[in-house]
Amino acid sequence: MGDSSILQLPSGPTALTAKIHPVVLFNICDSFIRRNEGQERVIGTLLGSYGGDGSLEIKNSYSVPHNESSDQVAVDIDFHRNMFDLHQRVNPKEVIVGWYSTGEGVSGSDALIQDFYGREVGNPVHLTIDTSFKSEKRAGILKAYVASTLSLGERQLAAQFQEIQLDLRMIEAERMGFEVLKKTAVDHLPNDLEGLEVSMQRLLGMVEDVIKYVDTVVEGHVAPDNAIGRYLADTVAAIPRIGRDAFDKLFNDSVQDLLLVLYLASLTRSQLALAEKLNTATQPL
Repeated sequence: MGDSSILQLPSGPTALTAKIHPVVLFNICDSFIRRNEGQERVIGTLLGSYGGDGSLEIKNSYSVPHNESSDQVAVDIDFHRNMFDLHQRVNPKEVIVGWYSTGEGVSGSDALIQDFYGREVGNPVHLTIDTSFKSEKRAGILKAYVASTLSLGERQLAAQFQEIQLDLRMIEAERMGFEVLKKTAVDHLPNDLEGLEVSMQRLLGMVEDVIKYVDTVVEGHVAPDNAIGRYLADTVAAIPRIGRDAFDKLFNDSVQDLLLVLYLASLTRSQLALAEKLNTATQPL
């Protein structure tokens, strides 16, 4: 790979929006911790999928061995393609969407690596994570870019990196694990009931925030926002209308079914343990 200049631009309106899953962050941090001695940063491949609305979901990642100096970068291409083939066998819907690197923003050799991934996929996303955690805000630690080439005639002058919007996307199971792993030490992992309680408390807090916002708008203290109003209307319309008595019956029936399954599982384990002891006791010496 040759040399190229870098032009890094601040965040602005872009057509592409990236949503990253927490497993990608943990993969990157793990690869950084396990890096070779003397290696300043690690790079790797990002896997995900594109949505029809112009959004991008970054769902997985893997590190790629590399060596770099002030004017050259060597990437283990065979390792990268073998790892991608293995991921395709497990989940063929996840494709290459870009690459990541650890460090503060874009560095001088990123244009070289971006050029390599540009041959793997059109318009690759470059994700950077500041593993020194100097910034207290998530927006300063995680950044995503798309790149284009600035040319004068046939001469390439620089690689322009434009920052794009990056959001953290989590399903409820990932959220529970993310909240646990954010803490430096935990006494125990939450069980299903504790996880449900935390989720209900978070949902109650969100509902209270929405009620306060609606009240302030109705009282005239805050100017109404049509976008927020449409979002709230769509959210309410998506909730099925179930009466309180019907909901209580449905919830209680589900809890009873769950308790029955737990009882049968416990009974089965007891029967197996008893049968094993009887079988051991009747074996001749």
